[in-house]
Amino acid sequence: MTSSAPSSSFRSPKLDRPIRLGVLISGGGTTLVNFLKKINAGELNAEVAVVIASREGVAGIDRAREAGLSCEVVARKKFDSVESFSNAIFDRCRAANVDLVTLAGFLSLISIPPDFERRVLNIHPALIPAFCGHGFHGHHVHEAVLARGVKLSGCTVHFADNEYDHGPIIIQRAAPVLETDTPETLAARVFEAECQAYPEAIRLFADGRLEIANGRLKIN
Repeated sequence: MTSSAPSSSFRSPKLDRPIRLGVLISGGGTTLVNFLKKINAGELNAEVAVVIASREGVAGIDRAREAGLSCEVVARKKFDSVESFSNAIFDRCRAANVDLVTLAGFLSLISIPPDFERRVLNIHPALIPAFCGHGFHGHHVHEAVLARGVKLSGCTVHFADNEYDHGPIIIQRAAPVLETDTPETLAARVFEAECQAYPEAIRLFADGRLEIANGRLKIN
């Protein structure tokens, strides 16, 4: 979620080099691990320039450092406002020459500055606009899906804007909801879809194939 209003038209730049990612985490870093697997397998032409954690002591910090990555902790509780917290994060992204910021299980509210408009992606563990918005994150989403009795869930990769889970949608991938599912088993199945969708969205961005006009996204 952000407090800035991105311009109505946009075309992602085509890069002739590995895209430099900033990866923002708040927990275990499983999405970061997936990025690294795709990069190492030659399926994602990218490099992780910096990892930023919003909490101290989370497993994702150890995973990042074990992979030899630069990982900084910018703890939300140490800042008195969303703006000062966000400035600290994006200052580090600028210093690392980040092309694209990826929210990877990042649970803190941020305000995106003008130079990073349309350069921040988020992934949500449901098919937006279902089961999204303030309070819908992690297992809260899967619990709500099961309580409602829907038969199909999935994930959505989108550009972040000034509302929770609202920016232009890039990719959605479906995952079935089974009668025997628990929040844990459904989360695992949705994460399998996320592992394909998020790297694909990054590839599309880096290939210059994402175009936004009047708030709607087209893949060229």
